[in-house]
Amino acid sequence: MNIQKRRFVIAGLVAASLVIAACGEDQGASEPTEAPTTEASGSETTAAGSDTTAATGGELAGGEVFVTGSSTVEPISVLVAELAAELSGGELAVTVEGPGTGDGFKKFCAGEADISDASRKIKDEEAASCAEAGIEFVEIEVAIDGLTVATSPNNSAVTCLDVPALYALVGPESEGFDSWADANALATELGSTSGELPDAPLTVTGPGSESGTYDTFVEFAIADIAEERGQEETTRSDYTASPNDNVIVEGIEGSDTSFGWVGYAFYAAEAERMKAIEIDTGDGCVAPTAETIADGSYGFSRSLYIYVSTTAMAENPAVASFVDVYLSADGIAQVAEAGYVNLPEDRQAASMTAWEAAKA
Repeated sequence: MNIQKRRFVIAGLVAASLVIAACGEDQGASEPTEAPTTEASGSETTAAGSDTTAATGGELAGGEVFVTGSSTVEPISVLVAELAAELSGGELAVTVEGPGTGDGFKKFCAGEADISDASRKIKDEEAASCAEAGIEFVEIEVAIDGLTVATSPNNSAVTCLDVPALYALVGPESEGFDSWADANALATELGSTSGELPDAPLTVTGPGSESGTYDTFVEFAIADIAEERGQEETTRSDYTASPNDNVIVEGIEGSDTSFGWVGYAFYAAEAERMKAIEIDTGDGCVAPTAETIADGSYGFSRSLYIYVSTTAMAENPAVASFVDVYLSADGIAQVAEAGYVNLPEDRQAASMTAWEAAKA
């Protein structure tokens, strides 16, 4: 299965469980993907039978929109792009790529993209770069993800890790560790209660520093301990890094004693071939599921965002039309279709308020 096809099978595998969880409450670089042009069939152009006006509050402007950024958010944006093409009868053409959150912000702040997908908030230095280039923007929260630490199902010796153990395995002081057991002394020094790590090869595959998923993992598992110990807030450098989530998945699947981290949707799509490691952030071991991500009991839950250039929107009405589709009921439905968790109603309302203020 090629990368693009593999990315889209996420929907069928996990959408049902995520819809249930949402009702109860709440990375791979690729070639740019343009939503296919479709012909509108009468006024009913969505599964719910809503027309363009009902779905978005008004007629959609035609034109081209370019979305870059997070490989984690990319599957949602691709599905919304397809919806926009359908609703507009092919007049609204949206191209989506996923080089990573950091690389996306570089293009976005240089005025080379209309929207930047992000699996973390924009950094101060990135916002300053946008300001220097005269790029104004609005931040819109669109979904919730659970950053998933995973290994092979064959790795029966590891089922749960606390933050000190994660730091000992892949933090800046783990450079050169080629066995899980190499991290035992450091984990014990840090007060880990995860137990003895196995004497087995440690094969690490994860996103590179251009990725928001990398930044989030550092925030969750590395930063606090590194700061306390006077270390750089970074992972070890001697692992296989890729901006492509599918490559990371393949790395995790390719070794019986692997270690890696990806967004929940990429794990859920391959759950039979990967094992999620439960995470203990202080309240016991919790596995990433639609329910634990939605209710916040999974400690590595995170928000997903789109950043919309209001500078580009002023010149290109199609940008606003695309975001209108994104925040419509049909657009929000694509979050679960892509394998992520819907925001609770109050946070959806806050996103809509921010968007309406940006358009005013």
